[in-house]
Amino acid sequence: MIITCPNCNKKFKIDNSLIPDEGRDLQCGSCNHVWFYNIQEKNNEVLELKQEIISEDIETKVENNDDKIEDKQQQEEISKTKINNKNKEKNSEKQKNTTTLKKTENKGSKFFSYLIVFIVSFVALIILLDTLKTPLIYVFPGLEIILFNLFETLQDIKLFIIDLI
Repeated sequence: MIITCPNCNKKFKIDNSLIPDEGRDLQCGSCNHVWFYNIQEKNNEVLELKQEIISEDIETKVENNDDKIEDKQQQEEISKTKINNKNKEKNSEKQKNTTTLKKTENKGSKFFSYLIVFIVSFVALIILLDTLKTPLIYVFPGLEIILFNLFETLQDIKLFIIDLI
């Protein structure tokens, strides 16, 4: 059976055997509301069909209901189109705002990305030169003075940065 919470109108499917004839307390899993639930006896009397049914009354009622349904459908379509138009306007405004934000963020983040790549590449080059210093000096004898001056300059920069801190 399907039971509806009287507080939040959440529907739950519960096995009939879990609720005794005298009823029991139930607790909603969504809002934690507790209420007493009793299985209400449905009218078990056999309904008898009266022989005097006027078919015209039924047809007019059906036609009136069809007219009402059509009117409701038209109103729903109108409201849906209004809502869709508003949503489209909001989405276009959001897209404009996000594109302007992305453009400004991209410029700043690109600069820092390039800066980080440059620093990492420079450090990798220094490590590579230090590792291969001896073989490079054998191949290029004049390179020893240049490498010595480079490493001295890097030591000076390191000391300068330490002094700033």
